[in-house]
Amino acid sequence: MSEEKELEVLRQRIDQFDREIQDLINERVKVAIQIAKVKSDCGSECFYRPEREARVLRAIIERNQGPLSDDDMARLFREIMSVSLAAQAPISVAFLGPHGTYTHSATLKHFGHSVKCLSLPTIDEVFHAVEKQQTHYGIVPVENSTEGVVTHTLDMFFGSTLKICGEVLLRVRHQLLSNAESLTQVNKVLAHSQSLAQCRRWLTNNLPLVETMATASNAEAAAQVAQYPNLAAIASSAAAEIYGLKVLIADIEDDPDNTTRFLIIGNTEVEPSGDDKTSLLVSSQNKPGALYRLLAPMAKHGVSMTRIESRPSRKGLWEYVFFIDIEGHAKEPRVLEVLAELEKEAALVKLLGAYPRAVL
Repeated sequence: MSEEKELEVLRQRIDQFDREIQDLINERVKVAIQIAKVKSDCGSECFYRPEREARVLRAIIERNQGPLSDDDMARLFREIMSVSLAAQAPISVAFLGPHGTYTHSATLKHFGHSVKCLSLPTIDEVFHAVEKQQTHYGIVPVENSTEGVVTHTLDMFFGSTLKICGEVLLRVRHQLLSNAESLTQVNKVLAHSQSLAQCRRWLTNNLPLVETMATASNAEAAAQVAQYPNLAAIASSAAAEIYGLKVLIADIEDDPDNTTRFLIIGNTEVEPSGDDKTSLLVSSQNKPGALYRLLAPMAKHGVSMTRIESRPSRKGLWEYVFFIDIEGHAKEPRVLEVLAELEKEAALVKLLGAYPRAVL
């Protein structure tokens, strides 16, 4: 068989697969619409189920045998689920904008491109949009593996009734974006202060005499840089596409494992998915050994703590509250036992949410 004939046979197989895949996707969407009708007939308007999506994605990853990576396969199916959900009822999500920020990328990673996105300039406004039910959900950064916790996000939970409904882990790859032809033409670098800090060593080694300027977001930096030939911005590849900039140098972050964690906030509680976290706000009584007594129930019942952060309580000088993440869902028996003992020991226990652990 000649090369051309062999290629034609293979291309015909791909065409057949494409037709089958297309038919199956449409059948899947039809079933999703039927599910929405059943829910509506029963008086339910909750079409997005984070625990269900988490279980589906875990199953997809578990049965994946390549050659596609788990990341690529999960991303494909997340988009299929996004389209299916939009056919049931469009989901709206407020995020810390503008478009092209890493929070925007995290929104699309978790909800897919069929979600309705609302860009807002501050973390406060994201919380308020969800509280006022202007959007179904919000997404905000909470910690970075290099620069630590985003205290503003934690502080918003003091007075908010919103629940944490999920988390997203985003590998942060910083690109140096510009209209310049080379590094030698760059005379100023703009970026969010955290991004400047995450690229400090690279900037020192490669642009030691170039001025840096902090902006409200990396996307704002990219928007400004797009207007001038000798400026550069530290931002994402998505920002490069949105603002028409070229990637002058790729992956300039100092830490190759630089990752930011985002929280999904909403007005609904999430059911157990089988691999979950529970987040708590806990206030200790002001007496010796108070923190030890708060942590003791977790050790006693074999519940692992994955994170603890302290913040001023705003009620008294040198009084603190603790934001604690533990493994397991708040409805699991062992976690319920921990919560019951904490209620007896702590001055305050606020359940911020129980939600699926990030799949990827």
